[in-house]
Amino acid sequence: MELSYMDYICYLVKQSEIAKPIYSAGLAQKVAERFAMPTKKAAMATAVALKRILDGRLINDFRFYKKGIYYRTKVTPFGELGIDKEAVIADKYLTGDNGYESGLSLLHKWGLTTQIPNEKVIVTNVVAHGARKDKVLGIVTKAPKIAVNKDNKKYLQILDVLELLNRAPVDAEEPYQIIAELIDKLGLSYRMLLALAGEYYNGNTVKQLSKTAIAGGLAA
Repeated sequence: MELSYMDYICYLVKQSEIAKPIYSAGLAQKVAERFAMPTKKAAMATAVALKRILDGRLINDFRFYKKGIYYRTKVTPFGELGIDKEAVIADKYLTGDNGYESGLSLLHKWGLTTQIPNEKVIVTNVVAHGARKDKVLGIVTKAPKIAVNKDNKKYLQILDVLELLNRAPVDAEEPYQIIAELIDKLGLSYRMLLALAGEYYNGNTVKQLSKTAIAGGLAA
């Protein structure tokens, strides 16, 4: 017997991982493909089905997060598990090499500071200019100095760290050595780093790059 829209959406929801975001737009696309219907009609059918699932508690672990986003939960010793916000951040701001992590949270992750920042900074093409706070996800999003892509995002991450180095609470004994080792590990080119630093960053960042090159044994 052919599945109904409701049955199919329930099936898709039940296949989703616990805590991972479930997007109504993604469900609607699958409905449109499965039942060969126009996208707009599929979106309406999906919206109605999701409301019925929630209101009727047809799937006990199904929860609403915010408009267009849902998730499945489970009970832990600390209470009911919430949505995986890191996955939401990645889907919204980083998918398709669209952005990267920056700021003090990146310095902490890379071992340059032991201080744990209150907020994560995401540089992303989603933001056209300036910086803004995503209060729901608890992050700050910033526009990139140049459009981010898979070829330049690691370079821009390094340069962002060098730009921030003098203003950050760095307590690593050899910060330039740490960065030099990261550049080597990532297989990045100092020539490309210098080109991007000269074009999009200030003179201080260029100086910091020079110190990093010396620490990496590439300059005297």
